Amino acid sequence: MVQRQSVVDESAWGKFRGLDPALPPYPLVRHLLDAAAMALHLWDVYLSENQRVCIARGMGLAGEQDRARALVGLCAGLHDIGKLSGFQFCSRPAAQFLSGELVAGSERMGAERVGHDVAGMTAAAEVLEVLGFGDEDEASAAERVAEIIGGHHGRFHRPMDSAHSAFLGGAAWAGQRVAHATAVHDVLGAPAAPGAFEAPVAVLVTGVVILADWLVSQEGYLRKRQRTLESSLAAHFRRSQVDAARLLRDAGLVPVELERKDFAEAYGIAGEPNPLQQSVMDELPARAGAGGRGGIMLVTAAPGDGKSETALEAERILSKIFGTHGYAFLLPTMATSDQMHGRVTRALQNQSGEEVGLSLVHSMAWLSSTYADEDLDGEAVVTCDGDETPAGHRRREADMRPGRWLRGPTRPLLAQFAVGTIDQALMAVLPVRHNALRMLALSNKTFIVDEAHAYDPYMQVLLGRLLNWLGFYGVPVVLLSATLPSSVGDRLVKEYLRGAGHKPTALKRQSFPAPYPGWLYVDGESGRCSRMCQDRQVEQARTRNMRLRVDVERVVHGGEGVAADRIAVVKRLLEPIAIDDGGIALVVCNTVGEAQETYLQLREEFDQRSHEEEGDVQLLHARFPGDVREERTAGVTAGLGRSGPRPVRRIVVATQVVEQSLDLDADIVISDLAPLSLLLQRAGRCWRHENHWRRHGRPDGRGRPAWAEGPRLVVLDPLAGGGRVPAQWGEVYSEHLLGKTSRRLAEFVGGCIAIPDDVQGLVEAVHGDSNDLDWDVPGSREAKTWAEHMGKETAERSIAALRAVPRARQVAELYELHALEGVEDEWEVSTRLGADSVRLLCVYAQEGGPLTLDAEGKEPLPEMPEEGRMPARRVRQVMRRTIPVRADWFRDAEPGTFSPPSSWAEHPMLGDLRVLPQPVGQGKAQAVKVGAKLLRLHPDLGLVRE
Repeated sequence: MVQRQSVVDESAWGKFRGLDPALPPYPLVRHLLDAAAMALHLWDVYLSENQRVCIARGMGLAGEQDRARALVGLCAGLHDIGKLSGFQFCSRPAAQFLSGELVAGSERMGAERVGHDVAGMTAAAEVLEVLGFGDEDEASAAERVAEIIGGHHGRFHRPMDSAHSAFLGGAAWAGQRVAHATAVHDVLGAPAAPGAFEAPVAVLVTGVVILADWLVSQEGYLRKRQRTLESSLAAHFRRSQVDAARLLRDAGLVPVELERKDFAEAYGIAGEPNPLQQSVMDELPARAGAGGRGGIMLVTAAPGDGKSETALEAERILSKIFGTHGYAFLLPTMATSDQMHGRVTRALQNQSGEEVGLSLVHSMAWLSSTYADEDLDGEAVVTCDGDETPAGHRRREADMRPGRWLRGPTRPLLAQFAVGTIDQALMAVLPVRHNALRMLALSNKTFIVDEAHAYDPYMQVLLGRLLNWLGFYGVPVVLLSATLPSSVGDRLVKEYLRGAGHKPTALKRQSFPAPYPGWLYVDGESGRCSRMCQDRQVEQARTRNMRLRVDVERVVHGGEGVAADRIAVVKRLLEPIAIDDGGIALVVCNTVGEAQETYLQLREEFDQRSHEEEGDVQLLHARFPGDVREERTAGVTAGLGRSGPRPVRRIVVATQVVEQSLDLDADIVISDLAPLSLLLQRAGRCWRHENHWRRHGRPDGRGRPAWAEGPRLVVLDPLAGGGRVPAQWGEVYSEHLLGKTSRRLAEFVGGCIAIPDDVQGLVEAVHGDSNDLDWDVPGSREAKTWAEHMGKETAERSIAALRAVPRARQVAELYELHALEGVEDEWEVSTRLGADSVRLLCVYAQEGGPLTLDAEGKEPLPEMPEEGRMPARRVRQVMRRTIPVRADWFRDAEPGTFSPPSSWAEHPMLGDLRVLPQPVGQGKAQAVKVGAKLLRLHPDLGLVRE
């Protein structure tokens, strides 16, 4: 066994690139002390109580949080111990500062390339044995610490991925590894080895280590410390502890205590809480218990029933009981995230002033006008894994990762309050880099998922797997839905309880049906199930009672000249708005192409003015540049929102972007056929604010038009009368679900749906597990579509189960979180099966001139300045004009054809764009061929693909 050494050789360097080359590199031991100090501060300030309890319990130190804290600091303080190896020679200028003792006999050390994370994992056992991690139980803890060291660059390694002995060097190098480790161990009070170290807990600790490392590796901070090194390591550590507070504060990661207000003041809503909300406020505190291992809540109610505010009220209660900091509010799409972002910002500002709003961002916040320029400007983080590889793509990726997390689009997960798409969270259970950091970010918050019904089987499996991990960590969870099949809700609740420690065999004998409308809460520790009281449930149903008239119109797509032509039917339905006393209609199409065509036809019929000219006909879909989409969404929401002013006439043609979470009210909703749960979501935009207006008055004092006698949904059904699914719909929706919906709707011709009374029964009839297929006609179209649907669902669930990391309690070794082949980063994998996306920037290739952002040629494409920092306003200028599109559009394109300018390659946002150069001839932009299609950006229609 290597003996302890008292003298640390500070010529061994930890950071060099990006620092002052005239000074010696930043000593490794000091960087290790910086990371240890930051980890201690993260424990004290950033980690929530449920995380601290979970980590201590997982180390066998329940009730001994101080010991657990010191051990987390030790893991951070040892993270770069593998740099005492051939790593020291991967930078020739830095290696020149090494002492003679280290250089002697080092000829073979730089002959091979091994990551210092892997080297540290290999060397850890010998080092930890010297620190007292030698007994059998302690040896298992030592193996876990080694795994954490190996995973501090975001990817865990198999134990066999070890560095060769030549790379680790001889006795002098082994002695220095012990000396460096001892220096860290001593300043932390020489913590003893824990008796246990559970794998899911080690995942959280790894997240702490990564975050601590990045925070103390910021270039400006290192340059300051490099210039004025303290005379002793003890003094250095004391200063690092002081500096940690400022670094965390500057990163916007210090939790803010909210000043809780009453319901109306907190959410800016006139009137009292509805029965659903009041029930949560009155009943949940007693049902949630004293705070053991978290719990999961399912809230079900019709669209417009205030589920979002209900969830935030539940968060108030659950965060207080379980000690979480803030919440993550996650939704299915960017459009719904943008809408919710504004609502949550206002709610937080109402409760705590402006300060907390600075930490509230979402996954695409850099497209939003609310995103702060300074967050785009931030300083570089000095990385090291790039030093171990040749310059090029891998080094660029290594440099980009911290920037993406600390100041890029993934930073919101680390913030106290996060609003974004569910995809950002689901990455935590995929085998991608930094899934441990995502686990850390998610497990210190109350976890809220809106529109829980909106995910396909693939995403449901990933969501269930994430709930399993959150159940282990004791994270309170709130799921919201208007149309969730009971079987899906039951599976999600059981996954959470499995993570909390309940046996699958016992759970099979239980079921957790949620009341509709109402809420269900299941305690993570006891498994005890509580429901909203019956009286309040009845009261809520009465409050929101509505009879929705449902009309089905048989249509033919592309049937110009026939009575059932889809466009002709839509025009007929809209005549009262154009000819009589006006009104507001929402026309929901299943594809962007059909929305664009419908909009053009209706403009020609009713109002020649474009959307930009504030015409009566408007268009909203996902394929507009970000700034245009943000402006259009705000305009549509203002015109159709609760507070008005409402236009006299308005026809909004849209796609699925209006299905969820957008606060819209139309006099009539006309929709293409879609699965029944989605039709109910679309119908939720019809007469959405009627009850509120009856109590508090209508905008402008103007009532609904005379023709609007009640809420009405018109479904354009191409399957009625034996028709087929239009070819242009492709695989947007399952033909089986469309067929079941069409047959079910036939029963409502001329009739009504009672909301909320009929909702759950209808959802179960179409989306539930029951199978009413007529097996006496096995060769029927119905049987064929059923088989295709079930086969696709089974395949999606199977693929998700294969791709996802194991359940929390099934992980034995941490490399299982990255068991799939390949080195994948967060931006290289999709949480939506078959729907990888990229961001497209449409630019203009002027005749004989440069690429420009505008067709007129007045805004040249910005180039990266020589100093390598693109100003924030220029980044925003570009990113706000990008459009999310499917990556497979570019599958057959020649490499580099649609790449960004070479000067953008190393920028963490601009470097991953696809750029579409549209030739400009005679003042007009031309379409560009991409694969078999033509793409062009139309100023009124958005991105057209034909």
